[in-house]
Amino acid sequence: MEKSSLNFIISIAEISIWGVGLVLLCLQLAAHEVGYRIGKRAKSRGTSQPENVGVVVGGMLGLLAFVLALTLSYSSARFNERRQDALAEANAIGTAWLRAQAIGSPEALDIAKLLGEYLDVREGFVRAGRDQQSIEKANQQTSALQQEIWSQVTAIVRQRPDAVTAALMSAVNETFDTGTSERFALDTRLPAQIFWLLVGVMVLSMATLGYQFGIKGRPVRFLVLLLTLVWTAVVIDILDLATARLGSFRTDVRMYEWTRQGLGEARPPPVPIQ
Repeated sequence: MEKSSLNFIISIAEISIWGVGLVLLCLQLAAHEVGYRIGKRAKSRGTSQPENVGVVVGGMLGLLAFVLALTLSYSSARFNERRQDALAEANAIGTAWLRAQAIGSPEALDIAKLLGEYLDVREGFVRAGRDQQSIEKANQQTSALQQEIWSQVTAIVRQRPDAVTAALMSAVNETFDTGTSERFALDTRLPAQIFWLLVGVMVLSMATLGYQFGIKGRPVRFLVLLLTLVWTAVVIDILDLATARLGSFRTDVRMYEWTRQGLGEARPPPVPIQ
């Protein structure tokens, strides 16, 4: 249930990530207003306890700061993981290509050519948007090329089982492993429990803050709006960082372009998969 609700939030963010921010902003402001009115009512009845309320509000704000730091750290780690996996994959493809070229046999040169095609497909996979059909097509092309490359590597190793061909097999195997790691990293997103914990703590913090202002009878709505805008921006960045292909924080593909330049292949960059 929680995962499906997070998927719903992400589907809204695909249309407009600021639309999600607007929803969160309105939710916080509504919670603050409810808390403020309850605080005013408690003050008029003489049941408010300002000193105790201040302790609770301080604790809620501290908890919110901790959860924000926790989720931001998690999201940044996932973003850096995607970048590192893409770099490792591009380097592995380049290493395998160089070893195939070094062998120099017709079969090895065919493998090098296939690795050039494989590089294009992997770059297209990273460039692809959130269209599942395009992503699935890239995965199918990846699997087909892996099978073809591996069958030719196996044939070479059987013909000449020496250290050179063993090094080629190891490089190709590492290339495929890094591709799997990159696919997993791009599919990993912020756990639904953490996201809803952040939203829940944020809403409760705004409600308790509104209650405190209510019992003091001094509303500061403009400053509260600024505070809410900052919190919302942080949450949007967290969601963007943790979810691949969502907003402005995308995985860099320059390493694939640099690897292509290193291969010495004068091919234009691949067109994103449609």
